[in-house]
Amino acid sequence: MISGMFVGHLGELALSGASMATSFATVTGFSLLMGMASALDTLCGQPYRAKQYHMIGIQMQRAMFVLLLVSIPLAIIWVNTRSLLILFGQEHDIATAAGEYACFMVPSLFAYAFLQCLVRFLQTQNIVFPMTISSAFTALLHILICWILVFKSGLGYRGAALANTFSYWTNVLLLALYVKFSSSCVKTWTGFSKEAFHNIFTFLRLAIPSAVMVCLKVWSFELIIIFSGLLPNPQLETSVLSICQNTFGLLWTIPFGLGAAVSIRVSNELGAGKPKAARLAVRVVLVMAITEGMLVGLFMILLRNIWGHVYSIEQEVVKYVAVMMPIVALSSFLDGIQGVLSGVARGCGWQKIAAYVNLGSFYLVGAPCAVLFAFFFHMKGKGLWLGLICAFIVQVIFFLIITINSNWEKEAEKAAERVLDSKNPNGEDIERPKC
Repeated sequence: MISGMFVGHLGELALSGASMATSFATVTGFSLLMGMASALDTLCGQPYRAKQYHMIGIQMQRAMFVLLLVSIPLAIIWVNTRSLLILFGQEHDIATAAGEYACFMVPSLFAYAFLQCLVRFLQTQNIVFPMTISSAFTALLHILICWILVFKSGLGYRGAALANTFSYWTNVLLLALYVKFSSSCVKTWTGFSKEAFHNIFTFLRLAIPSAVMVCLKVWSFELIIIFSGLLPNPQLETSVLSICQNTFGLLWTIPFGLGAAVSIRVSNELGAGKPKAARLAVRVVLVMAITEGMLVGLFMILLRNIWGHVYSIEQEVVKYVAVMMPIVALSSFLDGIQGVLSGVARGCGWQKIAAYVNLGSFYLVGAPCAVLFAFFFHMKGKGLWLGLICAFIVQVIFFLIITINSNWEKEAEKAAERVLDSKNPNGEDIERPKC
């Protein structure tokens, strides 16, 4: 969000290029890594309450190794962003700016892979405050770095991409030092182990559907930015929708946090054999998500006429953003509900089911509706976003049906089976050799 604000004051082309690059990077990299890492919500959360502490560190190392390998071909794709965007029919100037921005972001891809694994490792142990401090420090530092690299170094929007890289690696370093030296991680981090290279396919069996679950949703948002480049006046449409997406991403962090909390809570309680406690956590988080969504939505509607000034000095952009804000507020409310229900799905290990729900919601309903509203009913950017709202409605309905009809006793039994899979065939803990 901070990078978008700085780039937005360089003009529409800079904002459009950076937004397009960010969308492309999210589609081809960040969403995939986040999705694969989210498998650790299940693989680390359930063993933690079952007191299989050493397996949490092993699972994190295993995830880091896999995500590092996956990041290599993704980096090659990022380097060729300009050519790929032109191939997809994007405007030449926007594609060129996006290509440069993506190339400067390549190092952040590897940092993001490590960061997602570290975050899951700490969350499953209910270690949250150190992550909050690390993120707050990095965000404050990011403002200074962005200002220097964007306005003082002569790099322009490329400086924002470098600032992203610097900030991601700073966060990784801070969390890695905490894991290494904190007494809170003594039981779960016992050093690097060769055991992390075992059972890779066991990790992939959950990581792949986890990635599909996350990617199908995230990709639908990025498709909106891609489609906006095909509308009349693409610089305006892309700029405004990128601001809306950036704003949505800011609002999304709150229900995402609730979803992460309930994911860990549900996985912990199921791993401990307490299905009633898991069910109670689901009820509590739903009430919290609905309340939060109503308050935040009202807040954004009240700020609709001034919010655009944060991102741009163009009056045309500011007025368009004001029109879009009520639609963004409604989508944020719906996404908050599905976000916490998605967290429940991760905690229970329902990633495969959730992937099917996301596929149907966003690609059988959302994307066709977006194209219909935007290009056939000539609603332009508003039509694209209304298509997302249609997807959210379907998604919420299906997730509610699945959650309400769940047998929590059976889910606790499945969690116990996953914990047993972390042991050797004789049922004894594997001794971890330190490197």
